[in-house]
Amino acid sequence: MVRRAAVRLAFPALLLALLGAAYVTPARAGAAEGIRVAGGRLVESGGEPLVLRGVNHGYAFGPGPASVFDDIQAAGANAVRVALAIGHEWPATRPAAVASVIARCKAARLICVLDVHDTMGYGTQPGAATIGEAVDYWLTLRDVLRHQEDYVVLNIANEPSGHAVDADWLGNTKAAIARLRAAGLPHALMVDAPNWGNDAFHVMHDHAAEVFAADPLRNVVFDVHMYGPFDTADKVSGYLDAFVQQRLPIVVGEFSQIHEYGDPDEDAIMAYCQEHGLGYLGWSWSGNSSQYSYLDLVTGYHPGRLTQWGRRLIDGPNGLRATSRPAAVYGRLWLAAAR
Repeated sequence: MVRRAAVRLAFPALLLALLGAAYVTPARAGAAEGIRVAGGRLVESGGEPLVLRGVNHGYAFGPGPASVFDDIQAAGANAVRVALAIGHEWPATRPAAVASVIARCKAARLICVLDVHDTMGYGTQPGAATIGEAVDYWLTLRDVLRHQEDYVVLNIANEPSGHAVDADWLGNTKAAIARLRAAGLPHALMVDAPNWGNDAFHVMHDHAAEVFAADPLRNVVFDVHMYGPFDTADKVSGYLDAFVQQRLPIVVGEFSQIHEYGDPDEDAIMAYCQEHGLGYLGWSWSGNSSQYSYLDLVTGYHPGRLTQWGRRLIDGPNGLRATSRPAAVYGRLWLAAAR
């Protein structure tokens, strides 16, 4: 954040209304595994490849209309990264609200990437939370998150340091993973890079393999945010190549078309991700402050009012409509409900 070709499955409206608030996962082998890492990629519980393609939604500071998740899915997304808060920068997102977010994602057939946003810029941003405080919050949600492994990725802490290089990203991230696993949360875990998410000092780049090996479930995906520092195709590929070559899963969890601190090469980002089967999530659907309204994909949460950035991400080359594939889990649910 700032400081078809695929054929879509037909889901009758009545079926969605019945299933949206309380999905029942069909019994199948390996159901407990949920979304997981295999061979350096995210896959679903049935082994199907899962390439996250979607947008960010700043729920904690702009929840938007009731239709927002359906609108995001209609734009071609198969996933949405949802900003939650723990009470530092924004009012805490309560368990009932998180449960509602998950249900609405599922009703819209979206994979739900939940992130604790208050950690943004820790060490630089006054009042930002620590990675450990983010874990404290996740542990209050254990009942809400139980049995949601097929649909939910836990993004532990958004942009968990600013320009500080002494925030011990490595130690704190490994400790966070250990605590979440000890608490019985087997979900795929997403780990953000430090330094406003752009990994300016290559801390995540250089230590990702160590973090991945520290997870007893080997179920960690890494998240880099590509803004100003990633202004050429060489910088984009130079960073991502290291993960691809090591078979370490990575997504571009935030990026934009323009930015106040440089001009991201969105064409290169999207092309590289498509060529290498990596996920990307554009920032952000709507509701940015007036200073950062250039980051909105749609104006005023209205899906018919695409911005220039929205047209690029949704309908442009390597965009959502051209490359996104529905998550297989929702096809399995539809078949189970139809029996």
